[in-house]
Amino acid sequence: MKALQTTARLRVFFADDHPIVLDGIRALIAENERLDLVGYALDGPTALRRAIDLRPDVAVLELSMPGMSGIDVAKKLIAACPNCRVLLLTVHEDAAYLRQALETGAVAYVLKRSATDALNRAIHAVAAGGVYLDPAIAGRALGSATRQYRSARTRLQLLNSVRVKSKWHDLPLPVTAPKRLR
Repeated sequence: MKALQTTARLRVFFADDHPIVLDGIRALIAENERLDLVGYALDGPTALRRAIDLRPDVAVLELSMPGMSGIDVAKKLIAACPNCRVLLLTVHEDAAYLRQALETGAVAYVLKRSATDALNRAIHAVAAGGVYLDPAIAGRALGSATRQYRSARTRLQLLNSVRVKSKWHDLPLPVTAPKRLR
């Protein structure tokens, strides 16, 4: 996905079911002269409808909203507005949520307990074409991926150590890792 034009104000949409969080985000965005809050919603279905209508540069979505999860909103929003960059803001620190968010097409995952400038950094990073993972969860996610890689590599080594009898020849058939695991 290409970077968004960063000389103009970035159009940001925000969805969270907690009014106090919404007020805080509005204040945070108002302080930043490069950001413009174009809309907001307090539940999933409204977030999806409004974000599709408004077509923001960046949509900041709470992971757990009534009516439709942030993951489901992200999936449908990305399908309807492929140029919209989706950032998930959440209290969930489990790497499984992060993995699900990234598989959906979200390009940022920010924890609510992070400093307020983390959200600004994340919005600008994804608008510039990058990906942003909250440092508090990125390490755990990488650790999990590393363990999965080592496990897959061990299984491949075991398979390669066993001779496989082919239909035409009695030759060992090497098993190779997919490119993404090499």
